[in-house]
Amino acid sequence: MSRWFYPLLIATFCAQTAFATPAEPPADAPTAQAIPLQASDTGPAAAPALHESLVLRSFEQVGHTVVDQAHTVADNTSALVTTAMGFMGLRYRRGGNSERTGFDCSGFVRAVYEKTAGLVLPRRAKDQAAATKVIDKRDLQPGDLVFFNTMRHAFSHVGVYLGDGKFIHSPRSGETVRVDNLQDSYWKKRFNGARHVTLDEQASARLSAAAAINE
Repeated sequence: MSRWFYPLLIATFCAQTAFATPAEPPADAPTAQAIPLQASDTGPAAAPALHESLVLRSFEQVGHTVVDQAHTVADNTSALVTTAMGFMGLRYRRGGNSERTGFDCSGFVRAVYEKTAGLVLPRRAKDQAAATKVIDKRDLQPGDLVFFNTMRHAFSHVGVYLGDGKFIHSPRSGETVRVDNLQDSYWKKRFNGARHVTLDEQASARLSAAAAINE
């Protein structure tokens, strides 16, 4: 079985790599490491073991790359959360969109993304919903947006998801930026949808820089 199984496995892996790998790999992509051969590694009997070692080494490198990318995403979202939490206690102001004047709900969300990533979202909550990617509530990640129907029309309120069922927002006149729970009866009843903000390359770079400063 080994005479055909390992060559077939190698061929399958190489075919998958040919389709999945871009023509120009990114600068920070891991480079393949040569496997030094010992005298005992040569000859037909050693070929299956060598092929298996090559395959395992390649998958290990891919695994490290995926983990590194996951850490980058986590760092980026933590930068958004840090910025949002930095606005805690600022007063609500209708039409407000700055730390100096205070925020309404959409002004708060806009300020979080503009300050952290340099990304300027639309001004009104319903326009922010229209300009971002629809996601399922179960797929919410820190930094995503949560919308509510609080004024008898869709997407009339918005906040930034923090994780663990919590979100931060600027609720209404007479109150300040605070954290609430999506499972609270008021918010659960009025939940209107979740959105993911797609970042361009420049915004992603700004987020990464902000995450490095916060470390």
